[in-house]
Amino acid sequence: MFFVDVIELEGLGNRSYLAGGESAAVAVDPPRDVDQVLTAAARRGVRISHVVETHIHNDYVTGGLELARITGAVYLVPAGAGVSFARTPVSDGDTVDVDTGAALTLAAVATPGHTPHHTAYVLRKAGRPVAAFTGGSLLIGTVGRPDLVEPRLTERLARAQYASAHRLADALPDATAVLPTHGFGSFCSSAQADGDSTTIGREKAANTALTVDVDTFVAELLAGLEDVPAYYAHMSPANAGGPEPVDMTPPPVADPQEIAARLAAGEWVVDLRSRIAFAERHVAGSFNFELEGKLATYLAWLIPWGKPVTLLAGTAEQLAAAQRELVRVGIDRPAAAATGGPKAWLRDGESLASFPRATFTELAAQDLDRIVVLDVRRDSERAEGWIAGSVHIPIHQMHRRIGAVPDGTVWVHCAGGMRAGIAASLLDAAGRRVVAVDDGFGAATEAGLTVVTG
Repeated sequence: MFFVDVIELEGLGNRSYLAGGESAAVAVDPPRDVDQVLTAAARRGVRISHVVETHIHNDYVTGGLELARITGAVYLVPAGAGVSFARTPVSDGDTVDVDTGAALTLAAVATPGHTPHHTAYVLRKAGRPVAAFTGGSLLIGTVGRPDLVEPRLTERLARAQYASAHRLADALPDATAVLPTHGFGSFCSSAQADGDSTTIGREKAANTALTVDVDTFVAELLAGLEDVPAYYAHMSPANAGGPEPVDMTPPPVADPQEIAARLAAGEWVVDLRSRIAFAERHVAGSFNFELEGKLATYLAWLIPWGKPVTLLAGTAEQLAAAQRELVRVGIDRPAAAATGGPKAWLRDGESLASFPRATFTELAAQDLDRIVVLDVRRDSERAEGWIAGSVHIPIHQMHRRIGAVPDGTVWVHCAGGMRAGIAASLLDAAGRRVVAVDDGFGAATEAGLTVVTG
């Protein structure tokens, strides 16, 4: 018998895995908060014999080094990865025993493309391939992006990505499960995963890396690449240097005076409550990044790296969940935090701020010549259709380009409401009159707004 447990990292759009037999298991691409991997192993009653990395990650801080230290597991890192810590280098064709009693082995397969040193791992049961941990190589309906290492290598890595996908498809039976790390929302993927699970056979039929010629594949892949999140520049160096263990103890408590002082000093005070609650009442000058709204990705992308952040949460549990999300991307210790609600975060005599929320139907009822319609979606989303006369500033550029927003009341929208809420909070903190359009973009045409396409 064997098992594969999936560890979902929804905030980052990634997955980690624990795979093994009756007594031992391997952890693949573990997150920095390794306690959940340890819990999964304890639940199975197995020891972690090996920890493996498919590559030096660009979108999160790994927990591999710490997990290997805690468990005494062999830490396998691709030989071509330049790291400054002790590990067992793994090269193409290397095989290790995961659980001898269950006849489980793991074989390394060089799959360059996402990075030059990228390595996939094939799990074999009694010599038969049963699963392939493909990291950022072959994903569900797509592949990992090839432009995160060095711009001059992008086309070369794109062609390598094509060859790696074919190598896996040619070497493995159609029934082999494909278990990628990226593709579930991470910007390390060149596109969103096409479904929740897949096999080699399904990818042969549907993945463009396996269905079109190399020149067509490369041209389409490069044309579809989005902006790279700014915080990615800090992830690979952190992983290559060997991440420090995390400190998940509660941060210092901030009283209203300290919150006000940190705001006055230009620090970021981040309200984790829902965008609905934030719009109704919030501390003036604070920003809204919903805990349930890809907090780690968007806060890490927008905040100037290293700037102190104070977190405001409804409950201690929400605060702890936010800390867990943020340590995964190297935001280790909030400067301070407070729980409760906005009234408890204000000094005596201060007033709470608010701004309205609206639908596209309400936007359509406005005189569009007298307001500013601001679209904060990505370039690729905008290219599929936009409201005539709207201004476009992608959300990840908003904190730097608020001055570029024309004068007037700003009606800000995205595709569903979450990013519009972030942008509205940034504009509100800058003193702008703002309305957050909390609605699906598909409703814009139904509301009678002119949506330009082509």
